[in-house]
Amino acid sequence: MDLGSNIRTIRKRKGITIATICAATGLSQGFMSQVENNKTSPSISTLEQIARALDVSLAYLLLQKEERMQIVRKHERRQTSGGTEQLSISHIGHTPHMRMTLVELAPGASSGDTPHAHEGEEVHLVVRGSVTAQQGEDIYRLHEGDTFSWNACVPHRVCNDGDEPAVILIAVYTDSRRESELI
Repeated sequence: MDLGSNIRTIRKRKGITIATICAATGLSQGFMSQVENNKTSPSISTLEQIARALDVSLAYLLLQKEERMQIVRKHERRQTSGGTEQLSISHIGHTPHMRMTLVELAPGASSGDTPHAHEGEEVHLVVRGSVTAQQGEDIYRLHEGDTFSWNACVPHRVCNDGDEPAVILIAVYTDSRRESELI
């Protein structure tokens, strides 16, 4: 963890001097310099003082770079296709345990010819059009604004049996970490 650099970056971004931090915390400038250069590891109580002086949460100070907010601009989204190849999948964002995609199903398109299963839990929002969702013996016709969710370990399938394209926003949670894998 590069805690010292995190502290220095936040301090500089906020225009706060080391002297100001020291005045607020009672710490010496030499100690703060060592902290910012990762030459010493402050205690949790000292980190709490530094966080208060920087007006950030202790949890934010402790985040590693890959744990901080990630931004994916619309034009930067990874695009793939899937299912019956009439699915356009836009990978919106992900964390180690969760992924979000925006899936467009052409008329007649489906997630596959037969129901499939995989690890995780899914929540779907029909953004546009209508789809038929099947999990086991449950089959429902869903329209714009409707949501459906399921445990993905039970075979499931989604199809657009309408005449217009359908768009679904999908969030998938998995217990296992999948840093490099998108849906």
